[in-house]
Amino acid sequence: MDLFSRSWTALRAAVADLSDEDFARPSGCTGWLVRDLVCHLVIDAQDVLITLATPADGEPTRDALTYWELSDTPPTGDDPLDALTVRLAAAYEEPHLLKFHLDDVGSAADRAAALADPGLRVGTRDEVLTVGDYLSTYVMEWTLHHLDLIAHLPEAAQPPAVGLARSRGMLERIAGSAFPPSFSDRDALLVGTGRRPPTDVERAGLGELASRLPLYLG
Repeated sequence: MDLFSRSWTALRAAVADLSDEDFARPSGCTGWLVRDLVCHLVIDAQDVLITLATPADGEPTRDALTYWELSDTPPTGDDPLDALTVRLAAAYEEPHLLKFHLDDVGSAADRAAALADPGLRVGTRDEVLTVGDYLSTYVMEWTLHHLDLIAHLPEAAQPPAVGLARSRGMLERIAGSAFPPSFSDRDALLVGTGRRPPTDVERAGLGELASRLPLYLG
């Protein structure tokens, strides 16, 4: 629960530090500018609020790892929901409006997560998870999107080290194999999720794992 808040607070702080010009820069998400990604974060925060207010009966059907759907193809930005996010982001017109909305809804999501019982079962995407597992998925979501946000902003603050380490561990368990120690947590996440290709040296170090990468998470 604490790691959810730390990752989310750091990501929102990174958005708050953006200049107006930064919103028009490309993000690490295919087809999205930074402003589109920030709009997606608003939608994510709304999803957290909705899910935490949607108790479910029955045994959990997913956990923090099996929650993720793996795709054989990389995102193209052409998905209808992705396109809707772009149009919605453009409708804000002024970056400060997006910042305000993210701070408003994001703060509420953070408070709701802190108050939630980790053992409570909630429903989302027609699945049942415990609150603890659900919020754990968002540690990786926030961490990856923090990397996306600053992909072309080299001076921006990085995600918390503890969030990078936890996300790497989760990705390794999904992949069924650990990344070599030579990989930093950040590089393991970027290469492992297809956000950048491995160098020749990295590919050699990955060994058999290279054939199973990248993992496109959805």
